[in-house]
Amino acid sequence: MVSLAEVLRRHWPEYERQFGAQILPSHRRAVQAILGCRTSALGGEVYRCANCCKDHFVYHSCNHRACPQCGHAEATDWIARQKLKLLPVPYYLITFTVPEGLRAWLRSHQKLGYSLLLKESAGTLQDVASKDKYLGAELGFLSVLHTWGRQLQFHPHVHCVVPAGGLRSDGLRWCRPKSPDFFLPQIVLAARFRTRLKAALQGQPDSAQIPSQVWRQKWVVDVQPVGSGESALKYLSAYVYRTALGSQRILHDENGQITFKYKDSEEGQWHTLVLTVMEFIRRFLQHVLPRGFQRVRYYGWLSAAAATRWERILALLDWKSPPPSPPTPLPVRLCPKCQQPMARIGLLPRCRSP
Repeated sequence: MVSLAEVLRRHWPEYERQFGAQILPSHRRAVQAILGCRTSALGGEVYRCANCCKDHFVYHSCNHRACPQCGHAEATDWIARQKLKLLPVPYYLITFTVPEGLRAWLRSHQKLGYSLLLKESAGTLQDVASKDKYLGAELGFLSVLHTWGRQLQFHPHVHCVVPAGGLRSDGLRWCRPKSPDFFLPQIVLAARFRTRLKAALQGQPDSAQIPSQVWRQKWVVDVQPVGSGESALKYLSAYVYRTALGSQRILHDENGQITFKYKDSEEGQWHTLVLTVMEFIRRFLQHVLPRGFQRVRYYGWLSAAAATRWERILALLDWKSPPPSPPTPLPVRLCPKCQQPMARIGLLPRCRSP
């Protein structure tokens, strides 16, 4: 196995020489964080083993969301927080995708384009759910932006975890779907999403470059039942605090080529893909989000401003959220040599490279 940091350490200088003027500041910050993660560049702590009197250095993590070494603890905490708001109703995972012809514009206008994807997919769900023939109520849900496919290709889409039910506009009734086997129509959602996004893009920079065929073809929205919703949260946590490619998937870095493995979504089988180093780095960097961009958002009565409506829903469903789990105690660091507990005795300052 080869780590992503090793690949970047070997080949980033050449990538800079070839594409320096085209590299975004957010991409440079991500690479700098990955290269410095768990090294002396970020400083750390000194631990001493009382048993064998050995000192050990533990370097700090960068905590950048593009770094494959970081994010595990945050993902676990995120799942725990989301579980507290799961209601005793069936849940659906609704996925909004866009046609290939729109992706070039999204890649070159990421901050604006990603915001519109999240906003208009949320508006689509509320529009369709508000119609009496479908639900006649306001939804509450979380949305997560996902930008990559299994081969690191650029494939922006939005996942929404949606409880099957909503709050009536007067706030007096919880509305359930008319059929336990049907929630919202995929074809209607797709058509409404296309209409809303087309209207939102009118007058936006370079929107005239989007091929007209994009607005005439059929779009795809997928609606899948996910039971209690816990499985969907676990699935999405990999996108919230993880990067596009974990280091355990990189197999070889040889002769200017990177070999990594990916799992085919239909077959469920692992395959390998070989890319040139420059193409591999390009594909990875296109999934680094703009600085400060929030890839997870909450809508309807799950938003931060809807505390009163949330309490009303709990009362209507006669449901009480489970108490939060006690905080997980910090793990005791063990000596790598004798496996006995170590005590922290000092800090290491950052060591900036010249």
